[in-house]
Amino acid sequence: MSFKKHDPDGPTRMSASEKYRAAFERLKNNKPERLVKGTSVSQNNVAKEAGSDSSAFKKTRFPLLIDEIQKYVKSQLQDRPPSVREVSLQARKKNRGLRERIEEIKLQRDHLASLLSEADATILELYDRITELERQMPISNVLPIDPRGYKKL
Repeated sequence: MSFKKHDPDGPTRMSASEKYRAAFERLKNNKPERLVKGTSVSQNNVAKEAGSDSSAFKKTRFPLLIDEIQKYVKSQLQDRPPSVREVSLQARKKNRGLRERIEEIKLQRDHLASLLSEADATILELYDRITELERQMPISNVLPIDPRGYKKL
């Protein structure tokens, strides 16, 4: 019977922290071994890629690594293009705002049209009043001055 001696240069067991760190790096580099390529980086996916249950990968046991993962995820959220749903929601929000603005402008237009109509009616009343007052004036023998100069009679 032969016994194998422990080889110090051979494969060694990795600690849980090292497994999670390696899994995180593989997911960041889009080279996962257990998950599908293109899988997003998350705390649960790092645990799955490391080959353990996600409940074992807790912040109380691995606070620095989990903080690093969360920072990475936040930075990726800022860099990624918006999803089709987000674009759709933004377009709807913009359209809703434009419809509200159109309604507001229509109200302003209607208000200004009524003010203009009132001003036209007032002008017509004043023209009628001027005409009436001119008819009531006594006939005068004073000739109006011609702005072009003196006229000989």
